[in-house]
Amino acid sequence: MFEVDTNGDGHLLLMSGGQGQPLAARSAATETARECSPDAALVEAVKGGDRDAFARLHQLYAPMVHGILLARVPYGEVGDLVQDVFLVAFKKVHGLRDGAAFGGWLAMIARNRAMDFHRRARETEELPEDVARPAAAAPQAEAAEVLGVIRGLPDAYRETLVLRLVEGMTGPEIAARTGLHPDSVRVNLHRGMKLLRAKLGVGEKR
Repeated sequence: MFEVDTNGDGHLLLMSGGQGQPLAARSAATETARECSPDAALVEAVKGGDRDAFARLHQLYAPMVHGILLARVPYGEVGDLVQDVFLVAFKKVHGLRDGAAFGGWLAMIARNRAMDFHRRARETEELPEDVARPAAAAPQAEAAEVLGVIRGLPDAYRETLVLRLVEGMTGPEIAARTGLHPDSVRVNLHRGMKLLRAKLGVGEKR
């Protein structure tokens, strides 16, 4: 499960294009990069019936999908929803025109699946999460509290924080997987960590 800690620098840990080029040249470079993208090659292989290629995409993107969902739905529901997201992706991948955009496309499927979950949850009466799930399977109380605080932050902050603190992804990895701009990821992580520390009272005394 998850553990909460702070490192020696006071950081909170929760664990379980080219300027100066002509436009045409930049466009050509972008197109070449897309064609050479590992994701694009894997997506094309999947479209050709290569199930091993999809297994590789699953391996690469499962942490991202898990983090996006964990930022939005109860812990006990995440595992099943991760599988739902990849099932939807497998069925719809043939309609994805730009294979290099797979990460952002998959992230949107995950966000939509989380919204569907909450919409359906409002339509049915369910047992509370702490009753429906065995106590032995619950995260440690302190980590669950931190996760609850993260879920109370704005969407952009909570998603990047979960991907960073829970899934262990670096800022560049988050940008590459989700399709977000690296600068946006850095800003979201910086502001999100500042808000999280303030709410948890971490680092108030030096």
